[in-house]
Amino acid sequence: MSTSPSSSVQKARRSIAARLREMRLDAGLTVEALADRCGWNKSKSSRIENVKTLPSDADIRAWCAACGTDDQAADLIAASRTAASMYAEWRRLHRDGMRRSQEGRVPLYERTRLFRAYCSNVVPGFLQTEAYATALMSVITSFRGTPDDVAEAVAVRLDRSRVIHEGNHRFGLLVEEEVLRHRIGNSGVMADQLRHLLTIMSLPRVSLGVIPFTAERGMWPVETFSIFDEEQVSVELVSAAITVTTPSEIALYMKAFAELQRLAVYGAHARELIADAIGVLD
Repeated sequence: MSTSPSSSVQKARRSIAARLREMRLDAGLTVEALADRCGWNKSKSSRIENVKTLPSDADIRAWCAACGTDDQAADLIAASRTAASMYAEWRRLHRDGMRRSQEGRVPLYERTRLFRAYCSNVVPGFLQTEAYATALMSVITSFRGTPDDVAEAVAVRLDRSRVIHEGNHRFGLLVEEEVLRHRIGNSGVMADQLRHLLTIMSLPRVSLGVIPFTAERGMWPVETFSIFDEEQVSVELVSAAITVTTPSEIALYMKAFAELQRLAVYGAHARELIADAIGVLD
């Protein structure tokens, strides 16, 4: 699993760097002269132009001032912030705890009509019980060393999941069979979570597929991702969350989802796999 920013993010960063470089050239400045005017060494200017460093708001203001283009600073800062949000490190997203990041996704959930999600490691957030979500978020909080607001974050996640029961939403959800076997929380928590999956499967707007261990892979297990209509894709890495908005990349994730769907089993067969996992816990 790659931990590099996606091409959507890199494209946004390259665009910002190119605009800054054009400003410098139009002003007739060398890298050294720009650095002198900004009060930093030339290596910083080079790192920004070569997309090695994403400039801060203050860096952009200083750059524009040095080039006599102060009127362009606001637009560049807005573009830079957008690029930063496309590749967001968890430690920054969760610097005040997990609740805010959970709340921030509520509008996206409410406007999405077709949710598609593939999970290779844990139960999809839409389907998590309170105890499972608490156990999972507690482990994440401990691992990342962020403030503990797990109870509040879980409450937001559960409230957000009401979209499964309300409004005109449809859900196509896929999990690898190993998700049923990864013990999050104690055996009782996990057994209750799996029983909840059996209940959710009966909802008419939810399609839950399980990809068996024995499936002959035409598509390899990949990172967990969610597709929101055809608007964006969210990808979860160990270190960061990536938001993909480039149409060609969204299409690639949709293709991957379709390939993974072909490997999954549904209905009675999926229920059997879940029941087998429960049986191991009982």
